[in-house]
Amino acid sequence: MNNTPKPVDEPQWAKGLVKPPAWRRESERTVFENPWMRLTQHQVVAPTGLASDYTIMQPKNVATGVLPIHDDGTVVLVGQQRFALGTYSWEIPEGGAPVGEDPFDGVRRELAEEAGLEAAHWLPALTMEVSNSVTTEMAYTWLAWGLGPVPVAPDPTEVITIVRVPFAALLEEIGRGTVRDGLTVATAYRAYHMAQNGELPEALARALLGRV
Repeated sequence: MNNTPKPVDEPQWAKGLVKPPAWRRESERTVFENPWMRLTQHQVVAPTGLASDYTIMQPKNVATGVLPIHDDGTVVLVGQQRFALGTYSWEIPEGGAPVGEDPFDGVRRELAEEAGLEAAHWLPALTMEVSNSVTTEMAYTWLAWGLGPVPVAPDPTEVITIVRVPFAALLEEIGRGTVRDGLTVATAYRAYHMAQNGELPEALARALLGRV
C-alpha cells in the first residue's frame, strides 16, 4: 500500500476550462541560502504579460504531519514555542522530511520523536501547498491509529508538551482560534470529513464523532 498522498492535476469542475498563460521565468539568482531554505529572485512575465520581479522561498524539506487517534476517539497533540510569531502552538506531531526522502518515512519519525508513539495503521489525509504565492513548500498529512508507545526524542531546540484530548475539543479550540497551526487545522477538518463520509473504519469514525 502506498501511504504517501499523491496530488491530482485539477478538480473535476475545472476540466475543459480555458486557463491563462503560465508565469514565465526569464532569469533566476540565489540571494540567500542555508541548510533549511533557499531564497531566489526571479525576473518574470506575469500571465497578463506584465514584466515583474518575484522572490520565492524554496525549503529543503517537505512538511509532514499526523493526527494520532486513540481507539476512544481522543487525539494526541503537542505544544511548543514557535519563534517566527512568538507564540505557544498546539499542533499535531509534524516536521520536515528532506527532499528526496519518502515523506511517509519522515512523518513516522516525527510521530516517534515528538509524541513517543508508533502506529499500526496509517491513512493519507492531505496534500497541501502551504503558501503557494511565496514558497514552493509542500505538505503531506496522515491519520494514524493502532497506537503504541516508543521513546521520545525531540529536537535539541524543542521543549514539547504532549496532551491527549477528545477530538471534539480539538475542533472546538480550532473554532475559538486557540489552535491555529495550518497543518493541524486542515488535517482535523479533513479527519472530521473522512469520519462523516465513511472513509475510516466504522468503529474509529464513531469514536471520533462521539457516537460510541
